[in-house]
Amino acid sequence: MLDAVDAALIRALQGDGRATYQALADGVGLSRTAVRARVKQLVGAGAIRIVGVLHAGVLGMEVFAHISFRVTGPLGPVLEELAEREAVVFAAQTAGRFPVVAHVRVRDDEALAKELGVLRSLTGVTGAEAFRGGAIAKDAYSSVRELRDVAIDPLDWRLVRHLQRDGRASYAELARQVGLSQAAARSRVVRLIEAGVVHVTAIAEPAAVGASEKVGFGLRCRGDSGAVASRLGSLAGVTFLATGFGRYDAIGAASAADRPSLVEALESVRSCSDVTYVETWEHLAVAKERYGGDSAPAD
Repeated sequence: MLDAVDAALIRALQGDGRATYQALADGVGLSRTAVRARVKQLVGAGAIRIVGVLHAGVLGMEVFAHISFRVTGPLGPVLEELAEREAVVFAAQTAGRFPVVAHVRVRDDEALAKELGVLRSLTGVTGAEAFRGGAIAKDAYSSVRELRDVAIDPLDWRLVRHLQRDGRASYAELARQVGLSQAAARSRVVRLIEAGVVHVTAIAEPAAVGASEKVGFGLRCRGDSGAVASRLGSLAGVTFLATGFGRYDAIGAASAADRPSLVEALESVRSCSDVTYVETWEHLAVAKERYGGDSAPAD
């Protein structure tokens, strides 16, 4: 189990995966050398991966939807087909009212309707209900950030692809990889990050960071669901929140090290005075999970 310093470092790296070792050291009260060693140990042990996550909007995949499936027969074949769909970014077997859930990202509502038509025709699927996301209020892995209008050329895309593999690659290494000066590589990377094109973050291995218990939930609210989601996003254990319309007013996810802590997190959600209904589903097995827009275009 990680100690409090490692946990603090991971949270800092999730916010800014390219934070300097000195900045990280100042945040946890250790020397730069000690922090560097801890981060390298976390990466080397597989507890975290520090990678660049591409904003889904860069690839025109701004429409998000949560799909709940009714299935007859074995679930394995359905999950395998979902995992093969390019639009599906998350698919899991669940314990709840629906045995399978998935998240999809597409360019617009017309594409969403077409994708739903395909998903509803999968062998074994007897029904599918959709929640059309409107705004992401919290995402522990991909950061909720505005995408600014910025021109992206082939050299930028090459830098993005290297950051997707190694988010903490030095500017000297990035410069060598793409044939730029170190100063030019740094300038481009900073511009891409500040524009929201790519977010460098720490992707944590759940078992390593004590977050092996996971649950999804759908909410119905009174009043402004966006305001409710903003309040819930500050709760311990809540890792994802999106508002929208359909079966729910908002959907989310929570994780914890053990079942009592997970129950406590859900109780905190239920305690919000403007939450009128909570439906939950436990993630038993994850068949696919992608973060943001995983693939930059090829040269």
